[in-house]
Amino acid sequence: MMILEGIPYFIAPEKMRLWILKVAQMDERSLRHTGFALMFLGLVVVYLVRSRM
Repeated sequence: MMILEGIPYFIAPEKMRLWILKVAQMDERSLRHTGFALMFLGLVVVYLVRSRM
């Protein structure tokens, strides 16, 4: 998993820096909604991968 998370920092470090600054300025409600959506998307991906095995 860490390999996938590190790819954007390796490919485009300056864009990732700008993205982090934008995330730091987001309000708490938006961060919670984004976090929930990403967790849900991750669960869907895991389900799809496991169901094909």
